Amino acid sequence: MEATTKQAQLIALLKQASGASLADLMSVTGWQAHSVRGVISGVLRKRLQLPVISETIDGTRRYRIEEPV
Repeated sequence: MEATTKQAQLIALLKQASGASLADLMSVTGWQAHSVRGVISGVLRKRLQLPVISETIDGTRRYRIEEPV
């Protein structure tokens, strides 16, 4: 993955059509679950105003950035 910052890596994963699970995001960043959720809520949603969607698929919560149509 060419993204250099952890935040950029998260955004790249979240922009995939299938999104990413919390475990995926934790694995890439090395952060704990509460840190990943904090960045999603505080930085991505509030500061950067990215449309991060959270949904449960097959019993696993997945996050993704919904691209405008």
